[in-house]
Amino acid sequence: MCHDGYVVTDAPEGRYDADILILSLDRAEETVAAIASALAQTGASRHVIVVDQGSSPAALARITAVVAGRADATLVSAGRNLGVAGGRNLAASLGHGRVLVALDNDAEFEDATTVARAVAALDVAPALAAIGFRIVVDATGADDLSSWGYPLALLPRAAMRFETTTFVGAGHAIRRAAWDAAGGYDHALFFCWEELDFCLRAVALGWRVVYRGDLVVRHKVSPEHRVAWSGERWFYFVRNRIYIARKWDAGWGGLLPRIMAYALKGARNRMLWQTLRAVVAAGRMQMTPRPMPAPMRVYLADHDAAHRGGWRVRLRREVLAHLPGVSWPT
Repeated sequence: MCHDGYVVTDAPEGRYDADILILSLDRAEETVAAIASALAQTGASRHVIVVDQGSSPAALARITAVVAGRADATLVSAGRNLGVAGGRNLAASLGHGRVLVALDNDAEFEDATTVARAVAALDVAPALAAIGFRIVVDATGADDLSSWGYPLALLPRAAMRFETTTFVGAGHAIRRAAWDAAGGYDHALFFCWEELDFCLRAVALGWRVVYRGDLVVRHKVSPEHRVAWSGERWFYFVRNRIYIARKWDAGWGGLLPRIMAYALKGARNRMLWQTLRAVVAAGRMQMTPRPMPAPMRVYLADHDAAHRGGWRVRLRREVLAHLPGVSWPT
């Protein structure tokens, strides 16, 4: 059937536990391996949903062959890159499992029970909106530092569990009830910080977020089709983070230290123009700012700010450390 112009195969009728969402853009062999890992999950009823975002005909044919004729998998060809936020919004809309589990297309679950254990963890904690998985480098098993989205002070606890304010997109689970209540991802973000933005909205509604080091995804950290930090990726990083701060009634005066840090880092890495362009773009993005509820402020202070140190530490790490030719202790 057709759904808003996209060719789709429906998810099954009736109740089931989880939709496993995978976005694809070329990288056919890695994507096929990710799909196989998802289809190998046991212990929970699940449906695999793959949204292709403009792969080459050869790559799309390879991916299609893996799911063709399967009742437990759906492939949607979007025909273009909708971004991470837009692509996962589309994927989520095509199923109705009570849990959404996302897996990068260059990653695999470490074992066949990962999804079932994530579903069980959500079942025993009704206030829990989302779970961030531990992301390790596939080749070595070491923690993937490029996918560590938490305060660095928590890195020694990578194998443990802790309450947090975000999760990493490479591997995570979201309760669909929380997803619906918070409104899914903000498609305007396109790429970068969409997980934090969702979590802030969920926390504002009274939900919690937890990191679980016992739920592991192995990441192949492929550079192919990634946006280079020397270009658009830095633009989205800066633009989206400022945009999110503005959503929560952060005036430009309050944003100035963050902007200064980004400008210094951008200048040091020859990306000052991208930084300035991002700041201007963030100011033009439409939203209605609102104040943080008091319980949300307490939650963020307890589970994020408390692990980052005071303003002197943050000034040293986020601003002064980026000055050229100056060495500052961490």
